[in-house]
Amino acid sequence: MAKKQFKAESKRLLELMINSIYTHKEIFLRELISNASDAMDKLYYKSMTENLGLTRGEFEINIIPDKEARTLTITDNGIGMTKDELEKNLGVIAQSGTLKFKDDIAENGNVDASKPDTSDDISVIGQFGVGFYSAFMVAKKVIVSSKQYGAEDAFVWTSEGADGYTINSCDMDSYGTSITLYIKENTDDERYEEFLEQYRIKNLIGKYSDYIRYPIKMEMKSSKLIEGTEDSENPEYEDVIETKTLNSMVPVWKKNKSELKDEDYHNFYKDKFNDFTEPQMIIHDKTEGGATYSALMFIPKKAPFDYYTKEYEKGLQLYSSGVMIMEKCGDLLPDHFSFVKGLVDSEDLSLNISREMLQHDRQLKVIAKSIDRSVRNELKKMLNNDREKYTEFWGAFGTQLKFGVYNGFGANSDVLKDLLVFNSSFCEDDNKNNKNKQEKQKLTTLAEYVARMKENQEAIYYAAGDTIARIDSLPQVETLKDKGFEVLYLIENVDEFCLQMLAQYNDKPFKSIQSADVDVADESEKDEIKRINDESKSLLAVMKEALGEKVAEVKVSKRLKSHPVCLTSSGLLTTQMEKVLSAMPTDNQAKADKVLEINSGHPIFDKLQFLYDNDKDKLKVYADILYNQALLIEGMAVENPADFVRDMCGLMV
Repeated sequence: MAKKQFKAESKRLLELMINSIYTHKEIFLRELISNASDAMDKLYYKSMTENLGLTRGEFEINIIPDKEARTLTITDNGIGMTKDELEKNLGVIAQSGTLKFKDDIAENGNVDASKPDTSDDISVIGQFGVGFYSAFMVAKKVIVSSKQYGAEDAFVWTSEGADGYTINSCDMDSYGTSITLYIKENTDDERYEEFLEQYRIKNLIGKYSDYIRYPIKMEMKSSKLIEGTEDSENPEYEDVIETKTLNSMVPVWKKNKSELKDEDYHNFYKDKFNDFTEPQMIIHDKTEGGATYSALMFIPKKAPFDYYTKEYEKGLQLYSSGVMIMEKCGDLLPDHFSFVKGLVDSEDLSLNISREMLQHDRQLKVIAKSIDRSVRNELKKMLNNDREKYTEFWGAFGTQLKFGVYNGFGANSDVLKDLLVFNSSFCEDDNKNNKNKQEKQKLTTLAEYVARMKENQEAIYYAAGDTIARIDSLPQVETLKDKGFEVLYLIENVDEFCLQMLAQYNDKPFKSIQSADVDVADESEKDEIKRINDESKSLLAVMKEALGEKVAEVKVSKRLKSHPVCLTSSGLLTTQMEKVLSAMPTDNQAKADKVLEINSGHPIFDKLQFLYDNDKDKLKVYADILYNQALLIEGMAVENPADFVRDMCGLMV
C-alpha cells in the first residue's frame, strides 16, 4: 500500500510530541505499556460481557530488546485492532479509542447486574490518543502489527515519523498487538541505546509501571552457579536466560489493611523511598466520595540530610490507576507536612496531554485538603496515645510544624496549634506536687498548660533562650516558679515568632516573662514598687543617662528574687528575638527596647543609693556593669568586653 500522509494538524502534533510535549524521553515505555494494558482490559471486559471464557491470568505483556538489530518490541495479547482501527487510532493523532471505550462504559453503566464491580475491574487510562507517538522520541521507525480477537486477518502499520505511514496485511499466529521500535543512533547529547539495556528497562518498569495489573515479562540474563562446583576453590558459573516478571502488579495500597502486616509496609517503604530505617508512622487511606483516591503515606523517623535546605523537594508520588504520573507532586502536601513521604492513586484526575503533570482542577485540591486532614488526625492520635513516640517525631520534625504556624501570616495556626508541644518549668521540676511520683512529663501541649493554669491567671507565660538550663536560670523564671506559675521554655529560634503569630490559645494570650509589662505581683507589692520608683527617680535618671540609648528605661522591680538585675524589653520585639534577627545576614539590625530592672530587695540597691549620694561617677560605672551582667544573663554578647573587664577590675582593686 502507498504511504499515507498524516493530516496537517496531526503532522504538526506529531512534531510536538517528538520535541516538546514530554519532558523525559523514558516516558515512552510507560505509554506503550499503558496502551498494552488498556488493550487487555478491553478484551477482558469483552470476555465478561460476552462470556468468552477468558481469565485475567491469560493476559501478559512481553518486552523483547534486541541489541544487534537495535530494536525494542512490546507485545500484548489484548483485543487487537482491525485495519480500520489502525487507520483511525494511529493514522489520526489524538483520536483515542480508549477514551471512547471509557465513555461507552460510563454511558451504559454496569454491564452485568450479577457482577456489580465489573466497571471497577476495568481501568483503562489512555484518554488523548497521543501516548503511542512518544515512541518516536527514541525510535526512527515504528512497526505495529495487530490482529483483533476473533478476526482472521492481521495488519501492520509502519511509520518513520511525520512523513506518513503505511498499512498492509501481515501474518500473525494469534490475536493481540506487537510494537517494534527501531531505536535511533546515539548522538553527542543522547545515548538512545540505553533503552535496549535489560537493567534500564527493568528500572523504568519498576518506576512507572510496577502496578500495571498484568504481568510484564522479559527474558533476563543472569549467572548461575554450576552444580557440583560450589565447594571447590574456584566455583564455576554459567549464563542462563530466564523469563522473569518485572512488575509486582498488585499495589500494596489497594490491598485491605487486614491483608498487610507491618513488615509489608516497612519493606515497601524502605524499597520505594530509599530509607534504611522503618518509618515512624504509616497512614493507609482509601477514600470515596468528593475525593476518591487511595493513599499510602509514611512519616520517617529522621529528617533527610537535606531536609532544611533549598535542595529538598516535597511531594507525594502520584499514580493514576496504578501508573505513575508524577514522582513528586508538591501540590498534594502543605509545607508544614513536607516531611511526609508516600503516594496517592486516583482514577479521577484530570491529566494533561502528556500525563506527566496535572491540570489544576478542583479534584487535586480536594485530595490535598483530605490528605492534610488525614495526616493531622493521625498525628493527634499519636500525641494523645503515645507521647514517647510523638516526642521522637517532634525531635525530627517539630521545627517544621512551628514554621507552619508562622508562615503565611498564621494561616495554618488553627489547624496546627494542638500539635505543638514545648518544654516547661512543670516538665523540668520533680513533680513535687504529685504524691504518686509518676514519671516526669517530657513535653507539654498548650491544652495541658491551660488546664494547669492557676485560678485568675490571665496569660500563658513563656521565656526564650539557648538551652533549657539557661532559661531555667533566668531571674524572671525564678520569681514566677516561686509564685507557682508555669513557664514554657522556648529553645528554638522560630519558637517565639511562632507563639507571637499564634497570639493566643483558648482566649489566653501568650506573654514573654522577658517583657517589661509582665507583672505577677499582688496589689500590695505593686503599691510598694510604685513608691520605691517614685522615691528613686533621681537615682534611676542618673543610671539611664549613663547607659544612654542602650536602654529605654531603668526601673526598680519586684519581679526579682535573689538576682540583683535583669533585662526585659518593651514592645513586641524581645531580647531573644533581637538575637535571632541580628544573626541574619542583613544590614538592617533589629533592636529591642531594653529595660534594666533592679531588685529593690537586693544589697546592690542599697549600694546604688549610697553611690548616688556620695559618688555619682562611680554610680555610672556600676550602671554599665549591671547592664552588661544583665546582657550575659540573657545570653547576649557584651557590647564592649574590654571596657567591661576594665570596670570590673577597677572595683576589685
